[in-house]
Amino acid sequence: MPDPVPHLRAALREVVGAALVLDAQLRIVAFTDEAVGVLDVTPELGVPAPKLLCGHGEQRPLAEALAQGQAVTAEILRPTKDGAHRSVRVRASPIAVGDGQGFLLLLDDDLWQAERADAPIESWGIVTRDAGMKQLLRDVRKVAGSSASVLVRGETGSGKELIARAIHLASARADGPFRAINCAALPASILESELFGHARGAFTGAVRDAPGHFKLADGGTLFLDEVAELPLEVQAKLLRVLQDKTVIPVGGADPVPVDVRIVSATHRALRREVEEGRFRADLLYRLRVIPLFLPTLRQRPADVELLAWHFLEQRAAEEGGRAIQRITPGALAALTDYDWPGNVRELQNVIEYATVMGEGPVLAESDLPPEVRGEERGPRVTRPDPGLTALRAELPPEARRYLTALERSGGHMGRAAQSLGISRTTLWRKLKKHGLDRDTLEAGED
Repeated sequence: MPDPVPHLRAALREVVGAALVLDAQLRIVAFTDEAVGVLDVTPELGVPAPKLLCGHGEQRPLAEALAQGQAVTAEILRPTKDGAHRSVRVRASPIAVGDGQGFLLLLDDDLWQAERADAPIESWGIVTRDAGMKQLLRDVRKVAGSSASVLVRGETGSGKELIARAIHLASARADGPFRAINCAALPASILESELFGHARGAFTGAVRDAPGHFKLADGGTLFLDEVAELPLEVQAKLLRVLQDKTVIPVGGADPVPVDVRIVSATHRALRREVEEGRFRADLLYRLRVIPLFLPTLRQRPADVELLAWHFLEQRAAEEGGRAIQRITPGALAALTDYDWPGNVRELQNVIEYATVMGEGPVLAESDLPPEVRGEERGPRVTRPDPGLTALRAELPPEARRYLTALERSGGHMGRAAQSLGISRTTLWRKLKKHGLDRDTLEAGED
């Protein structure tokens, strides 16, 4: 009788492409040639799949799901021949094996291959379905293969440190340390010591030698957040470190060699800071070898619901407590309509607020903070008024319609929005569009 294994491999390749088949003990019993290409190694039959796939510290969720017999989609990092790492998506589906349960593992080393344009992906802890963010993550992969300095531009709360970590995890330095420091959080004297370390006796309280972030990040990546806030005297010393690849601790005399990749971030335009004399041009060119631009949350509205569920599930897993099973349409509309000046970090805080302040398994619009509901400084229109009548005459029909709805509802934003068939947040934004802010409306009442 012919060996069935080649036929099994051919059938698997035809149907599913890159795949591993596991028995009830999670041992590899079959694989396709495509799996060899994706994993960059020939799997050994009889070896437990978690041993082959889950050696990196970030990859435990896959091993845990397999051990519990659960279907799962997870991302693992595989080393490449040049010493870097690439992401591989593993989709594990349970299959019946006699009286037990095995698994079929489908492998994909291009997380964007054969995906719908709006399909969500998760990579390096970043979840998105936005095309711009997906392109940024592709760029992260490219950047990770280089040792060049990277400057991440993005608004506060948009996730700059997550991008820096992604660059680190996808690079050949993934097994080394990742250190982060906020350059705006400390005065110049302390910041210099935090970055470069200090020698015993360098200043009052320096009772022993202390390594700085550069030394602690040796062999890994150092993330300099809000780098535009560095004082000029610290900029000069940072430039010397980047040129010489050595640090001299505060109060020290001997240079200490360091091997560190720098990823910086700022919400400011560094070229403008250079023009205005607040940032050194030579340091700019050292830090901005590869610029990456992180979109704001308001530029990726399709991610709001996805991120909201991500944070809800994350909070339930880490802290327990209230478990949300559904978000009402009104709450979702308010979340989607909001501008998110604080970006992803603000959304995370809003979800935290909503889960604490609300009750039950449904997250309702009333659970959200007032500013997200559009009520924090909403217009207060309590009665028809001659002043508003005069104001209405100068407005286009759309704006007059909103004013009429507010008057009929006694100034209640929620009831007015409901009568118009829109959310409260949308109504407030449309009022502001026509210059009908709270002060204007209240002036009409005087």
